[in-house]
Amino acid sequence: MAGALSIRNVGKVYDPEGAGVEALRDVSLDIAAGEVFVLVGPSGCGKTTLLNCIAGFDTVSEGEIVIDGDLLAAPGRKLAPGADRMVVFQAGALFPWKTVLWNVTCGPVLSGRLSREEAEKRALALLSRVGLSGIEQQYPGELSGGMKRRVEIIRALLNDPRILLLDEPFRALDALTKSVMHEALLELYDLSGKTIFFITHDLEEAIFLADRVAVMTTRPGRVKTIVTVDLPRPRDYRVLASRRYGELKQQALEAIHEEALKAFVAGERELA
Repeated sequence: MAGALSIRNVGKVYDPEGAGVEALRDVSLDIAAGEVFVLVGPSGCGKTTLLNCIAGFDTVSEGEIVIDGDLLAAPGRKLAPGADRMVVFQAGALFPWKTVLWNVTCGPVLSGRLSREEAEKRALALLSRVGLSGIEQQYPGELSGGMKRRVEIIRALLNDPRILLLDEPFRALDALTKSVMHEALLELYDLSGKTIFFITHDLEEAIFLADRVAVMTTRPGRVKTIVTVDLPRPRDYRVLASRRYGELKQQALEAIHEEALKAFVAGERELA
């Protein structure tokens, strides 16, 4: 299975010849193919910076990033964004003048990976699985926030990436819609088995979705601890009431609370 991600001693310094703001220091993570890995931490700890380095939107100052044994990022090596690392953003990135079906299928069709007929067949099947049957000819402006996020995730999956990168995609949604989105994401994960690298500030979200949760320190961001989430899959909302879920949430909370206090005292501000 493709999608094994290795982050080895990664550091990131912005403006190294000027102010020299160190965003990341000596970050090392090994993420298995097919794993849901969630990164949490206080604002400004470098979560989005790390995701951007994986995606190819930014470069690393130290260390290297390897996917399935392929060296993708190292100092002096420009990593270009690619369809093997699809990103779903908090703000969304659908083409508003195109239909849902066009948005979802444009990547694999334009790249020649799938015929239009096959892409549309797969798209309609995935839309149906997450409760979006019948919206394929609508435009993004006609959709709710939760519907847009589901469409964006399906668009990413239809490109058959090795890794799906999600940068707080549900942050702006209300609690009820967010709950529905969590189950929709897990439904699509169970179908695809893709490696997921997910960033969030929401500990409940992190524990519910993840196989493992990494807690980052204040800037410069380092890995403080990793919580292994041994909740069974498939999961649904009922796991939120389980004793084990509460124990795991408390474990993560204790780790992040200390870092949040440090960030508050230091007056940290989010970098990205």
